[in-house]
Amino acid sequence: MAGVDEVISSRLKLLNQYVDELRSMQGISFKEYQDNKLIRKFVERTFQTAIEACLDVGNHLISSEGFRYPEDNKDIFQVLHEEGIVSSHLLPRLIRMAGFRSVLVHNYADLDDAAVYGALKKRLGDFDEFARAIVAYLERESA
Repeated sequence: MAGVDEVISSRLKLLNQYVDELRSMQGISFKEYQDNKLIRKFVERTFQTAIEACLDVGNHLISSEGFRYPEDNKDIFQVLHEEGIVSSHLLPRLIRMAGFRSVLVHNYADLDDAAVYGALKKRLGDFDEFARAIVAYLERESA
């Protein structure tokens, strides 16, 4: 599993970088967010890549451990929950995260600025909690 640990480790580092970049935007007002197209695009794309990093981590872990194959992005987090990696408390937030990624990717022309801004202000801790759950699992498995 050493190669997979490297992949997971690199994705978790990227995730941390993306979340730090998003945190750097948390001080802006909603008006600033709405009025500045570059900031909106930066936040939207950074959210998308952060969520994709989580999905990559989940997929690599599922594949390397031989867990049940997920049916879709939301199911990646469900499989991690079934295997005791993701808590019942975190699971619904991760499922919403996967849905949010779909909105960012497929409904980009009709994004709700308030929803994206709200996620920027309130949901970044979900990424941290996900990363901690993955690291805790890897540490348990290597012990």
